[in-house]
Amino acid sequence: MFEILIDNRDGNVWDVSELISEMTWKTSRIAKPSSVDLTLIKGALYQSSAFKLEPGAIVRVRKGETPVFFGYVFTIEQNTTEQVKLTAYDQLRYLLGNDTYVFTKATATAVIRRIAGDLGMNTGELQDTKYVIPSMVEDGQKLLDIALKALDLTLIAGEGNYILYDDFGALTLRDMNVLKLFFSIGDGSLLYEYSYKRSIDEETYNKIKVVRDNKEIQGRDVYIEQDSANIAKWGRLQLYHKANDNMNEAQLVKLLGNLMTRHNREQRTLSLDALGDIRVRAGYYVFIFLAELGLEKPFLVEECTHKFAGGEHTMNLELKVIA
Repeated sequence: MFEILIDNRDGNVWDVSELISEMTWKTSRIAKPSSVDLTLIKGALYQSSAFKLEPGAIVRVRKGETPVFFGYVFTIEQNTTEQVKLTAYDQLRYLLGNDTYVFTKATATAVIRRIAGDLGMNTGELQDTKYVIPSMVEDGQKLLDIALKALDLTLIAGEGNYILYDDFGALTLRDMNVLKLFFSIGDGSLLYEYSYKRSIDEETYNKIKVVRDNKEIQGRDVYIEQDSANIAKWGRLQLYHKANDNMNEAQLVKLLGNLMTRHNREQRTLSLDALGDIRVRAGYYVFIFLAELGLEKPFLVEECTHKFAGGEHTMNLELKVIA
């Protein structure tokens, strides 16, 4: 049973659990805040002059003792019907604004902590990403893009894959390798429809070229690695990467290898519809078992949409093979 509370920050907290006819909860691994869409049926609360729906109101959603969503109303839509529709986003929504930052020898954790502090955001566990980024100069960029760039540089350097998300009102940064759900989706378990795609059209490269400006020789250092077998099979697919000028030769060689490992493979994605499990959200690994496709491995949840309507709970997952 869901508990859905709306707090207009005026001293009144309203329980609208019994008024909700439909709810959709969406999470994304990168570049988006999570959201909740609520459809309310006008009921007894509307007879109270104290009850109101206002942009900026706090929405809290729990299922039993499990916290699900904490966010803020951004859109209210109503018409001549008895329905009112609300859209709320978690605090990552406030990272969609633009600003300018310069960082020198900072970890991704330090980058995120500084931005969050400047915005007065609530923070929870922010794991230490350890990798020191030589420099970042971001002029007029989205704050979320700046944070994600720092995490991407950490990943490219081979120092871990982290996810930034809002955990029930607390900005959280965690290593994705620990975010694993210990149950399977597939044959005989939750699944009722899927679509599986294998592609070399995007994100696949079999030749990597990394360059670094060298002021001493007034030129550039070039590092190249390629897979001749895959070039023969797929054609030449080249990735060009401009490295930070402060990286040394050992770091550049490591970067080259990390990029090759990451991109020299076909990309496999899976979209599925299944019975819902509230534990599933973007950024977690779920085990997929589909004998017809020969799949028996964990997939990373890129996008997750839970829908609750008419007493039914379903979910749509966009997944990606990482290993």
